[in-house]
Amino acid sequence: MLRENRIHQGDCITLLRRELRRRQEKPFVDLIFADPPFNIGYEYDEYHDKVDHDAYVAWTGDWMGSCRDVLAEHGSFWIAIGDDYAAEVRLIARELGLVMRNWIIWYYTFGQCTRRKFARSHTHILYFVKDEKNFIFHDEAIRVPSARQTTYNDRRACPRGKIPDDTWLLRPQEAPEAFTPDEDTWYFSRVCGTFKERAGFHGCQMPEKLLERIILTASDPGQLVLDPFSGSGTTAVVAASLGRRYVGIELSRQYVQQSRQRLKEARTLFDAPA
Repeated sequence: MLRENRIHQGDCITLLRRELRRRQEKPFVDLIFADPPFNIGYEYDEYHDKVDHDAYVAWTGDWMGSCRDVLAEHGSFWIAIGDDYAAEVRLIARELGLVMRNWIIWYYTFGQCTRRKFARSHTHILYFVKDEKNFIFHDEAIRVPSARQTTYNDRRACPRGKIPDDTWLLRPQEAPEAFTPDEDTWYFSRVCGTFKERAGFHGCQMPEKLLERIILTASDPGQLVLDPFSGSGTTAVVAASLGRRYVGIELSRQYVQQSRQRLKEARTLFDAPA
């Protein structure tokens, strides 16, 4: 049984299929955020991240299908993935009947250093829904001032601001004239070793602000957020802080124990009186 507001140890395909049977095939998740292994040889605790291409694609189809099956009709499904398999994820989603709303590029600082090619400093975030006409999208929660307002003083500007862009290309220090203090792009640094929010036990930690934007946009307070590759527990931490219920699934017993401790410590902060 997948208890809510808890990170569970196990294989997400097995646990989600078992839970769906227990619920008599009735979908129960409002929002899914998945940051699966990229199949690039990263050293995880209990998962080998370098398998045959066809095996990885087949596995991707299995876990995506399991997630699709538990997703409510109004739900949305966000997947972070690297260059090597972004196209495959898009095609698998189409085969599963999911509708893509955005192909977002998350550009980050502190990209990996390279010597013989351009340094990789981005991740793809693919945003899908089950029903193209029935989904949650709270634009008011994420609107930012537009250039029409801040730069051009254009009377035609919407006073509510604009919805953020879905891509960005330059770092502010490389082209300062292209960015303003009220910057409206998905510009988040990776969580590096010196950052305060760094959990320390997982090398692929997502920034809390990135998850905050997704959860605020695509769910209502009290709804259920699922992360099938919970890792360091960031999705659960942010979901709880925003008044959502959550279910995390993680293969590694060590990551589960440490992320549960992280959640416990985080609750003392956002549950404390103002």
